[in-house]
Amino acid sequence: MHSLFFRTSTNVGASSRSRRSTRLTSTNRPSLSTNTLNACSLLAPSRCTAATTSLVAAATTSSGAIRNPRIGSFTRETKESKISVTVNVDGTGRANIRTPVGFLTHMLEQICTHGLFDLDISAEGDTHIDMHHTVEDLALALGVALSSALGDRKGIHRFGEFSAPLDEALTHVVLDLSGRPHLNFDVKIPAAMIGQLDTELVEHFFLSFCNTSGTTCHIRGLAGKNSHHIVEATFKAFARAMRKACEYDERRLGQIASSKGVLTQS
Repeated sequence: MHSLFFRTSTNVGASSRSRRSTRLTSTNRPSLSTNTLNACSLLAPSRCTAATTSLVAAATTSSGAIRNPRIGSFTRETKESKISVTVNVDGTGRANIRTPVGFLTHMLEQICTHGLFDLDISAEGDTHIDMHHTVEDLALALGVALSSALGDRKGIHRFGEFSAPLDEALTHVVLDLSGRPHLNFDVKIPAAMIGQLDTELVEHFFLSFCNTSGTTCHIRGLAGKNSHHIVEATFKAFARAMRKACEYDERRLGQIASSKGVLTQS
């Protein structure tokens, strides 16, 4: 186990830091106006109006009622990495991602584009050793931020499934936001490296994410020869499956999709 520093907040504008401490919370979101202003603080002033409009649109139900946008933030600092993640589940696919691993950045952008999540990610790490700590810690932080954004998970579909092709490659993803972390990964990636990314870290990324987000995820590689295509199809399928699982089920009327009434780890 690595020594850890955790800081999480559902308020996008939170910036205080306290080393050598642990604080992990998941609370109800503040009002729409508060979340909108906090989200805008991450953007250039000229873009705030557009950001506000998109947040309001994303948080509007089919009946016209307004929901608070689901936004979670998390910062993780260790001797090995410094990671900051903000995720807006009800976003428009905006990506503001800075990592030292180019191919990983490209894959995270697929989550934004195809899952319609807004992601603000800043990652630094001991890449002079290798990419392992940075990839692992980023996935851990992303999982915590998503779980924080989803809160008690009332009214969501919970389950998501998608098969994504990319030329000759095809990957199938089935996931469950059950609060129980589990990964079943069966994807054969021929190449040992894609750019700077050791391809065995692809499975480890999803395992780390599942552990902190409370997600059960099954990933199957159904076809593929080109390693880039295989991994990209995997992230695209994951994005679309996660999008479905996180979306509100209007027929559920805000109830939790579980016979035991709980979908969280706590």
